[in-house]
Amino acid sequence: MKIEFVPVWKQVAPELVQELVAFWRDNKAIASEAGAALRAQQAICVARDEDGVLCGVGTAVVKVLPRLRQPTYYYRQFFAKALRGRHQELPFFQRCKRILQDYNGGLARPESLGILLEIENAKIATAYRRAVEPGFDAAFIGYSPRGLQLRVSWFEDALLQAPVPIRIESAPGRLRAGAAH
Repeated sequence: MKIEFVPVWKQVAPELVQELVAFWRDNKAIASEAGAALRAQQAICVARDEDGVLCGVGTAVVKVLPRLRQPTYYYRQFFAKALRGRHQELPFFQRCKRILQDYNGGLARPESLGILLEIENAKIATAYRRAVEPGFDAAFIGYSPRGLQLRVSWFEDALLQAPVPIRIESAPGRLRAGAAH
Protein backbone atom coordinates (compact mmCIF):
# COMPACT_ATOMS: atom_id res chain seq x y z
CA MET A 1 0.00 0.00 0.00
CA LYS A 2 1.46 3.32 -1.10
CA ILE A 3 0.77 6.14 1.38
CA GLU A 4 1.01 9.87 0.73
CA PHE A 5 1.35 12.41 3.55
CA VAL A 6 -0.43 15.65 2.66
CA PRO A 7 0.27 18.80 4.77
CA VAL A 8 -2.88 20.79 5.60
CA TRP A 9 -1.79 22.92 8.59
CA LYS A 10 -3.69 26.24 8.64
CA GLN A 11 -5.24 25.33 5.25
CA VAL A 12 -8.16 23.06 6.21
CA ALA A 13 -10.84 23.51 3.54
CA PRO A 14 -14.54 22.88 4.32
CA GLU A 15 -14.44 19.74 2.14
CA LEU A 16 -11.62 18.32 4.27
CA VAL A 17 -13.54 19.14 7.46
CA GLN A 18 -16.48 17.08 6.15
CA GLU A 19 -14.16 14.27 5.11
CA LEU A 20 -12.45 14.20 8.52
CA VAL A 21 -15.78 14.25 10.39
CA ALA A 22 -16.92 11.23 8.35
CA PHE A 23 -13.52 9.52 8.79
CA TRP A 24 -13.61 9.81 12.59
CA ARG A 25 -17.30 8.82 12.73
CA ASP A 26 -16.84 5.80 10.46
CA ASN A 27 -13.79 4.65 12.45
CA LYS A 28 -15.58 5.21 15.77
CA ALA A 29 -12.90 7.66 16.90
CA ILE A 30 -15.00 10.80 17.54
CA ALA A 31 -18.75 10.35 17.85
CA SER A 32 -19.72 14.02 18.14
CA GLU A 33 -19.88 15.70 14.73
CA ALA A 34 -19.45 19.12 16.37
CA GLY A 35 -16.37 17.90 18.26
CA ALA A 36 -14.96 16.31 15.13
CA ALA A 37 -15.51 19.52 13.13
CA LEU A 38 -13.59 21.50 15.78
CA ARG A 39 -10.77 18.93 15.81
CA ALA A 40 -10.61 18.99 12.01
CA GLN A 41 -9.53 22.65 12.17
CA GLN A 42 -6.45 21.43 14.09
CA ALA A 43 -5.28 19.08 11.31
CA ILE A 44 -1.58 19.23 10.50
CA CYS A 45 -1.28 16.49 7.91
CA VAL A 46 -3.44 13.72 6.47
CA ALA A 47 -2.44 10.32 5.11
CA ARG A 48 -4.04 9.05 1.91
CA ASP A 49 -3.76 5.65 0.28
CA GLU A 50 -3.02 5.06 -3.43
CA ASP A 51 -6.71 5.68 -4.24
CA GLY A 52 -6.71 9.02 -2.41
CA VAL A 53 -8.77 7.64 0.47
CA LEU A 54 -8.15 9.30 3.83
CA CYS A 55 -6.52 6.78 6.17
CA GLY A 56 -4.78 8.90 8.83
CA VAL A 57 -4.60 12.33 10.41
CA GLY A 58 -2.44 14.24 12.88
CA THR A 59 -3.86 17.18 14.83
CA ALA A 60 -2.44 19.71 17.28
CA VAL A 61 -3.60 22.48 19.56
CA VAL A 62 -1.49 24.76 21.79
CA LYS A 63 -1.57 23.69 25.42
CA VAL A 64 0.34 24.81 28.49
CA LEU A 65 0.88 22.23 31.21
CA PRO A 66 0.99 24.00 34.60
CA ARG A 67 4.18 22.14 35.53
CA LEU A 68 6.01 23.11 32.31
CA ARG A 69 4.59 26.64 31.96
CA GLN A 70 5.71 26.61 28.32
CA PRO A 71 3.47 26.33 25.24
CA THR A 72 3.52 23.01 23.41
CA TYR A 73 1.30 21.45 20.79
CA TYR A 74 -0.91 18.73 22.28
CA TYR A 75 -0.65 16.20 19.46
CA ARG A 76 -3.07 13.47 18.44
CA GLN A 77 -2.62 10.94 15.68
CA PHE A 78 -5.23 8.52 14.37
CA PHE A 79 -4.94 5.85 11.69
CA ALA A 80 -7.68 3.74 10.11
CA LYS A 81 -7.28 0.00 10.68
CA ALA A 82 -6.02 -0.43 7.09
CA LEU A 83 -2.96 1.72 7.89
CA ARG A 84 -2.14 0.27 11.32
CA GLY A 85 0.76 -2.14 11.53
CA ARG A 86 2.35 -0.77 8.35
CA HIS A 87 5.11 1.06 10.24
CA GLN A 88 3.87 4.52 9.26
CA GLU A 89 3.33 5.85 12.81
CA LEU A 90 6.83 7.26 13.31
CA PRO A 91 7.35 8.66 9.77
CA PHE A 92 3.93 10.32 9.95
CA PHE A 93 4.69 11.82 13.37
CA GLN A 94 8.06 13.07 12.11
CA ARG A 95 6.38 14.71 9.10
CA CYS A 96 3.84 16.43 11.35
CA LYS A 97 6.63 17.61 13.64
CA ARG A 98 8.57 19.07 10.71
CA ILE A 99 5.46 20.94 9.50
CA LEU A 100 4.85 22.43 12.95
CA GLN A 101 8.52 23.24 13.51
CA ASP A 102 8.78 25.00 10.14
CA TYR A 103 5.58 26.93 10.85
CA ASN A 104 6.89 28.12 14.23
CA GLY A 105 10.25 28.98 12.70
CA GLY A 106 8.46 31.47 10.46
CA LEU A 107 6.70 33.27 13.32
CA ALA A 108 8.12 36.38 15.02
CA ARG A 109 7.44 34.65 18.36
CA PRO A 110 6.88 30.87 18.26
CA GLU A 111 3.49 29.76 19.58
CA SER A 112 4.98 26.42 20.68
CA LEU A 113 8.33 24.97 21.69
CA GLY A 114 7.54 21.41 20.67
CA ILE A 115 5.02 18.59 20.71
CA LEU A 116 3.34 17.14 23.78
CA LEU A 117 2.27 13.51 23.48
CA GLU A 118 -0.02 11.59 25.81
CA ILE A 119 0.67 7.96 24.89
CA GLU A 120 -2.76 6.28 24.78
CA ASN A 121 -1.71 3.19 22.83
CA ALA A 122 -0.71 0.53 25.40
CA LYS A 123 1.52 -1.27 22.88
CA ILE A 124 3.52 1.89 22.22
CA ALA A 125 3.70 2.76 25.93
CA THR A 126 5.06 -0.71 26.68
CA ALA A 127 7.61 -0.50 23.86
CA TYR A 128 8.83 2.96 24.89
CA ARG A 129 10.43 2.35 28.28
CA ARG A 130 13.47 4.65 27.99
CA ALA A 131 13.35 8.22 29.24
CA VAL A 132 14.40 9.28 25.72
CA GLU A 133 13.76 6.70 23.01
CA PRO A 134 16.38 6.59 20.24
CA GLY A 135 14.83 7.62 16.92
CA PHE A 136 11.59 8.84 18.52
CA ASP A 137 13.09 12.05 19.94
CA ALA A 138 10.49 12.43 22.69
CA ALA A 139 11.54 12.76 26.32
CA PHE A 140 9.45 11.30 29.12
CA ILE A 141 8.19 14.08 31.42
CA GLY A 142 5.76 12.22 33.70
CA TYR A 143 2.23 10.90 33.68
CA SER A 144 -1.06 12.56 32.77
CA PRO A 145 -4.01 12.71 35.16
CA ARG A 146 -5.30 9.67 33.22
CA GLY A 147 -2.14 7.75 34.17
CA LEU A 148 -0.69 7.80 30.65
CA GLN A 149 2.91 8.56 29.69
CA LEU A 150 3.56 12.18 28.78
CA ARG A 151 6.42 12.92 26.43
CA VAL A 152 7.67 16.06 24.74
CA SER A 153 9.49 16.28 21.45
CA TRP A 154 11.15 19.70 21.47
CA PHE A 155 11.69 21.66 18.28
CA GLU A 156 15.28 22.22 17.16
CA ASP A 157 16.78 25.29 18.80
CA ALA A 158 13.61 25.93 20.85
CA LEU A 159 14.21 28.71 23.38
CA LEU A 160 12.33 28.92 26.64
CA GLN A 161 9.81 31.74 26.80
CA ALA A 162 8.82 33.69 29.88
CA PRO A 163 6.86 31.25 32.06
CA VAL A 164 3.12 31.35 31.43
CA PRO A 165 1.43 32.71 34.58
CA ILE A 166 -0.31 30.10 36.70
CA ARG A 167 -3.76 30.86 38.00
CA ILE A 168 -4.51 29.50 41.47
CA GLU A 169 -8.20 28.98 42.14
CA SER A 170 -9.75 28.31 45.49
CA ALA A 171 -11.79 25.16 45.72
CA PRO A 172 -13.45 23.89 48.88
CA GLY A 173 -10.67 22.34 50.93
CA ARG A 174 -7.91 22.51 48.30
CA LEU A 175 -5.99 24.61 45.80
CA ARG A 176 -5.98 23.97 42.07
CA ALA A 177 -3.41 25.16 39.57
CA GLY A 178 -4.36 25.84 36.00
CA ALA A 179 -2.67 27.54 33.09
CA ALA A 180 -3.94 31.00 32.34
CA HIS A 181 -5.00 31.16 28.71
